Amino acid sequence: MSNFWRVIGVMACLLCGGCIMPTAGPSEIRVKTGSTTEGPEYGLVKLTPATLGVLGEFGPKVLSGYFPDRRPPQTIRFGIGDAVGVTIFEAAAGGLFIPSEAGVRPGNFVTLPNQHVDSSGNITVPYGGAIRALGRTPTQVQADIVASIQNRAIDPQAVVVLADQRTSLISVLGEVNVPTRLQANAAGERILDVITRAGGIRGQGFETWVTVERGGRRVTVPFGAIVYEPANNIWAHPDDTIYVYREPQVFLAFGAAGQQGQFPFDMWRINLAQAVAKAGGLLDSAAEPSSLFVYRREPRELAEKLGVDCSRFSGPTVPVIYNADLRDPAGYFLATKFQMQDRDIVFAANASTVETGKFLQFVRLIVATAADGAIAANQAHILKLNLRVP
Repeated sequence: MSNFWRVIGVMACLLCGGCIMPTAGPSEIRVKTGSTTEGPEYGLVKLTPATLGVLGEFGPKVLSGYFPDRRPPQTIRFGIGDAVGVTIFEAAAGGLFIPSEAGVRPGNFVTLPNQHVDSSGNITVPYGGAIRALGRTPTQVQADIVASIQNRAIDPQAVVVLADQRTSLISVLGEVNVPTRLQANAAGERILDVITRAGGIRGQGFETWVTVERGGRRVTVPFGAIVYEPANNIWAHPDDTIYVYREPQVFLAFGAAGQQGQFPFDMWRINLAQAVAKAGGLLDSAAEPSSLFVYRREPRELAEKLGVDCSRFSGPTVPVIYNADLRDPAGYFLATKFQMQDRDIVFAANASTVETGKFLQFVRLIVATAADGAIAANQAHILKLNLRVP
């Protein structure tokens, strides 16, 4: 029997140390103490009203934050390849362009053939020579034309128009009905206007993303962020590239949740309370409500504002675990204000009593197995003795 109890002691040590105890994830103690052996370190942040305030102030990636200029785009300027139309007026006949026999009449003008801005950035005006057009507005080009022929024409005036726009275009690509390059509107238009001119999006809005690339910067936001938050519907600028694509937003649920796996948002934005409900809620027989965790990588700047010691981390993002306490009645209000992000991981830890129950059940199994062996050995010994009796 001494060997029996020795085996029990060894198994108890192993189980208490968590070496072979079956579980769906880390214990609440390991998460809260930051105990990790192979993975990266992380910052633990308690979900509080102050935390929600920081998150709300920082906000997710939004177009209005990355492109803060609220002004409409500047006047369209000529680029190389644009077709320019020039009309020159004179005050009376007998000047540079209007023959004297034409008489005095309204509309003493001549319209030059449309010409493209050449590779040097110029157009040519008879008797005026090369006129700089690249990067300039029609008004500026008009003034140069008048100045170049002022001494030869009779009180000249010029009208310059963009006849065929080959630059100052906006590219709209991806999951739109008519992917194309659109001429920038001189009156200015916003991102949704440009997408509408490209035929609108093909898929559902809640699974659609929009990437705006401008001046070497690229920002991606959900389509819903542009529709429901007007500040994100920024002005489109010439040479912008707008890429629309479909990718359902999802979160992953593990641990003591009603269901485990990957779940789609099925809307452009959901909160933590909705995510837990979508995963079937917490298991009453297993979950520890005070140990609901959300795993996410946050920008370094945000992690610092949340009070995470970022000196331990390198790189632009920091692993952060948010801890929601749903044992506190107010925790549910906080959960409705915590916005989920694409590919967040929700983990519901087991209650400590569950782990204790597993341990006791395993010990009972070992004891029963060992006892069965002892009983079998005792019966075999008795049978052997009986066989020796004459």
